[in-house]
Amino acid sequence: MSAQIRQERDAYYGILEQTQKGTLDITPWMEWFVGCLARAIDGAQNTLHQVLEKAHFWEQIKSVPLNERQRQVINRLWNGFEGKLTTSKYAALAKCSQDTAHRDILALVARGVLLQNPEGGRSTSYALAPVR
Repeated sequence: MSAQIRQERDAYYGILEQTQKGTLDITPWMEWFVGCLARAIDGAQNTLHQVLEKAHFWEQIKSVPLNERQRQVINRLWNGFEGKLTTSKYAALAKCSQDTAHRDILALVARGVLLQNPEGGRSTSYALAPVR
């Protein structure tokens, strides 16, 4: 709840000020608080869903041989990676050459961990395979 209030700090202080300077009717504050609590619960449920989905993914691929670079990039994809994964981005994330990144990616595609997105050529990018 405290994290949600921090996210909504301006609204929190606004409703507190409104309640203190108004008629002392706390109904608007209670409505805001209950709404904030609902948003906090929704956020917690979303976080839990993501954690469980990630755990299920790792369980699903536990027998797939992965090197440390591949593990690092896969974790980054699960933890809010922005945009599409390309060989260049992989190389930057894993701190390796483009050739090594390309070999790592091809191995992950062959093992069903990554899928190549439909656009190809210079726009070739990859995404995590869906969790089954």
